[in-house]
Amino acid sequence: MGEQALRVLACGDVEGRINALFNRVRTIQKKSGQFDLLLCVGDFFGSSEEAQAEWEEYKSGAKKAPIHTYVLGAASYETVKYFPSADGCELAENIIYLGRKGVFTGASGLQIAYVSGREGHQEPAPAHCFSPKDLSALVEPLVNSKFKGVDILLTSQWPRGVWQYGNNPEVDTRFCGVGSIASLANHLRPRYHFAGMEGVSYERLPYRNHLVLQENSQHVSRFIALAAVNNPAKKKYLYAFNVIPMKNMDPVELVKQPQDVTENPYRKPAVAGQKGRPGITFPTEQEEPASQFFFDLGRRPQHQRRQQHQNQHQKNREERLQQQQQYYQQHQGQQEPGKEPGQEPGQEPGRKRPSEGDRFPGGQHHQLPKLPRKPPQPTGPCWFCLASPEVEKHLVVSIGTHCYLALAKGCLTPDHLLLLPIGHYQSVVELASEVVEELDKYKSALRKFYKSLGKRCVLFERNYRSQHLQLQAVPVPLDKCATDDLKEAFMVQAQEQQIELMEIPEHTDLKQIAPPGTPYFYVELDSGEKLFYRIKKNFPLQFGREVLASESVLNIPTRANWKDCKYTREEEEDMTKQIRSKFEPFDFTMED
Repeated sequence: MGEQALRVLACGDVEGRINALFNRVRTIQKKSGQFDLLLCVGDFFGSSEEAQAEWEEYKSGAKKAPIHTYVLGAASYETVKYFPSADGCELAENIIYLGRKGVFTGASGLQIAYVSGREGHQEPAPAHCFSPKDLSALVEPLVNSKFKGVDILLTSQWPRGVWQYGNNPEVDTRFCGVGSIASLANHLRPRYHFAGMEGVSYERLPYRNHLVLQENSQHVSRFIALAAVNNPAKKKYLYAFNVIPMKNMDPVELVKQPQDVTENPYRKPAVAGQKGRPGITFPTEQEEPASQFFFDLGRRPQHQRRQQHQNQHQKNREERLQQQQQYYQQHQGQQEPGKEPGQEPGQEPGRKRPSEGDRFPGGQHHQLPKLPRKPPQPTGPCWFCLASPEVEKHLVVSIGTHCYLALAKGCLTPDHLLLLPIGHYQSVVELASEVVEELDKYKSALRKFYKSLGKRCVLFERNYRSQHLQLQAVPVPLDKCATDDLKEAFMVQAQEQQIELMEIPEHTDLKQIAPPGTPYFYVELDSGEKLFYRIKKNFPLQFGREVLASESVLNIPTRANWKDCKYTREEEEDMTKQIRSKFEPFDFTMED
């Protein structure tokens, strides 16, 4: 139709190397002519002092960007400080922050959809993350019967599975991309989709947005990932292209299919009776009854507490457990009939609740750790939350602010322990940052504790048919096997059961591999090596125990199933008392 094409540059992660980027742009424009705009994905800012100094020159006006530059928001906590508003704003002359999410339409009619940051699952999402609600809020106003797609989509993270039916990128695709961005791209049907953060350059073959002979022809989409500015491997970080806004194009020209076009990597077979494209959702898994580990779903046995034989720390622990339970029950709405929300048992209406620094027996004043204002709540009964009336308190070893430690019900060995969050979290990848911080402190304490006993610490989690996180800690004597032997035992057993257990690179965040809702099995060895498996179906529930109980490790194969490892309550109390005493020198919760 003779419409004037816009000349656009797209760039990968700048990471604070702003001078290098703009020097390169000036060189390109001097050789090829002026471009209309520059689009930057990934982290634009860096966290080093040098990067901050570079930015100050542009912020102060001492230097000016040579082109209209549009950037995405923070993709890391360290760079949030550079963005004064979540709604987008001008950061410096010619440098514009688009915002957390939205659609930018230029005077030419070019439509650019964008989502800043990484995938997150908290509501509200942290400033450097987006949530499922953010994506729904972006998609729902756009997608209707007249919607064709957008010209450009900008995201920091890759869409998971984009390489299907196409050429493969130079990355480990097992750990690359997130499903929510794939779903977003499937709904928005961008003609060009740019992303960064993986450190490589990748231009996928164009893919269709329609089913051949079943749907009307639509335009193709192109996914382009770009490397970081001035990367040592000299991978491509700038991409130049011409684009006529979709609304100005001849419909016949718009839907022309190139010879190398492939099928859509995101489209799944339609469910019978389903109309339109599915919403952005995350899978849920069938839950396993919670009768294992250390909670008893049956009738609680009567037990006479023997406080006269407990030391002061044990008394404090019991008192802390009781107050923790009361606190969390208040926030879960479990108050007595006729009581006000948050009212203590036996407290008169309108009276101020006792402070958390109540005195313990013996006159000792012990300040409870500061507790979260509102813990995550289960949708139904959960026997793993500390507030559960069925919790077997005699198995609790240590209580922190956000997590606690307990002897495992049906333990493999007498010092087989469980790490659990006090609030209701299903898996490690769902934990809030403050819970992760304390969980890591417990893990560090356990490693030191087991090392003092001449043992290695093996941690594993099965996020499958369970409703509350149980991170199991099993010690293996140093003279039984080396770390490499442990790793081999897991790999061999996995291969025998057709489980594709794989090693996770040390820098990889588990949340990038397994978004909340994803079933998985995860192992962490004492060396820091990590093994991971994304569960598909029919995963053996006792797999972790089976490996550790095998002849090649602990050589107690008859104890692989927790149900075959029953103890009397008195035996459990005795084991817990011994563990509590041994662990006390390593228990950071007992520090003043």
